[in-house]
Amino acid sequence: MVTKTTKTKPAAKGRMAKVERRTKETQIAVRLNVDGVGEFSCNLGIPFFEHMMNLLTKHALFDIALTGKGDLEIDAHHTVEDAGIVLGQALKQALGDKAGIERYGEASVPMEETLATCVLDICNRPFLRFDADVAKAKVGTFDTELAEEFFRAFAFNAGITMHLKVFYGSNLHHILEAMFKSVGRALRQASSRNARVRGVLSTKGAL
Repeated sequence: MVTKTTKTKPAAKGRMAKVERRTKETQIAVRLNVDGVGEFSCNLGIPFFEHMMNLLTKHALFDIALTGKGDLEIDAHHTVEDAGIVLGQALKQALGDKAGIERYGEASVPMEETLATCVLDICNRPFLRFDADVAKAKVGTFDTELAEEFFRAFAFNAGITMHLKVFYGSNLHHILEAMFKSVGRALRQASSRNARVRGVLSTKGAL
């Protein structure tokens, strides 16, 4: 399945990166523009995951293109995890020394009966607190437990401290959607530039 949003003119200049990962299990590449407009394309062959990534991209206002393949004949675990790895590495590369960025981001997103929140710090100290009671089931062909695997791979490879919490919810689609949207919106805030920030936003002088 190929998922695409309506094409719009990308930003003339942006913080960009390309990363490729090749293993015996997957071959995945990502192109990332942090200063994008929310344009997304993907052909990994996992429709629900692609839908979630489209939502994250749109709410982060990043431009993300994921291409490649994985051993889906086994399951989607390796593909989803490696997508998180390459996206995390690309974000870390695109942000460089992180000079001038807000660094912290926070977003709460309601999705009908569900409420999720993400609080994160782009600080080179990778950590994931995943506080979500997500039943082990499938949405479409997607194993819901893979959401945590994606966020962990992404956070650790991007150097992000991320706290992700679902306060309540019953519909698995809504729960996952609220999480991915909240992460996207928190990333937009944390990676945005602030002209008043000199160097990095830390009294240490480095992140």
